Amino acid sequence: MNASTSLLGPNDPPPFTVINPTSQVPIILVCDHASNAIPIALAHLGLTPEMRMRHIAWDIGAAEVTRILAERLDALAVLCGYSRLVIDCNRPPGGPTSIAEISDNTPVPGNRNLDDAAADARMNEVFWPYHHAITQSLAHRWRHGHGQAPALIAIHSFTQVMNGFHRPWHIGILWNRDPRLAVPLLARLRTHPELCVGDNEPYSGRNVGFTMDTHGAAAGLPHVEVEIRQDLLADSAGCMHWATVVGDALVAVLQDETLYKVQHY
Repeated sequence: MNASTSLLGPNDPPPFTVINPTSQVPIILVCDHASNAIPIALAHLGLTPEMRMRHIAWDIGAAEVTRILAERLDALAVLCGYSRLVIDCNRPPGGPTSIAEISDNTPVPGNRNLDDAAADARMNEVFWPYHHAITQSLAHRWRHGHGQAPALIAIHSFTQVMNGFHRPWHIGILWNRDPRLAVPLLARLRTHPELCVGDNEPYSGRNVGFTMDTHGAAAGLPHVEVEIRQDLLADSAGCMHWATVVGDALVAVLQDETLYKVQHY
């Protein structure tokens, strides 16, 4: 689509979904790669149905885990409505990984040779509405939180094999400078001897992640990213199990009232 017309039509899903919008707890969950939906106008980006179900299109199981956690914690959650291949909502807009022409060695035909109007349409109709919803949710929770700065928790999932490497971690905690959530979460999860828990594995929170850097670190809010291996989230039972594991750890960590303040690291 290289036109200046609207990207999203009346039969397309919204760019984001807010779960539990009336929550009063100072916790916001986000899921950047919740969906593999592609706007009708983009004709599946030239990808087969099988390709659109792969990890290149979304974080498999992450949306279901986020929904379960939102109910468990009585927290508000914001879920992105479109595939990361339309535009990656956890990458700086306009950057080389924002609209990928190749993902995990798979060409994405519909992302080739985009003009500015086509790229801008994806930013203006998918990326920015999603991030505005996060900003608005944080602002409302903060304003009505009796001075408590809300905690921001991102839920992701990762593929078991990348570039031929079989990743051993069941779950990873990603963080950069702010240890308030990450360090106690790691400690809680490591009380389970059967789990292989990654500290900034399989990715590092010290690399640029737009959502946590923009909404969490820049504002001085407590924030953390949770990554769960996708083969463990292959069905609803797996999603429920891992939401329980993560939820148990979060419930314990989030009881610390000293978390809910602005602090820059």
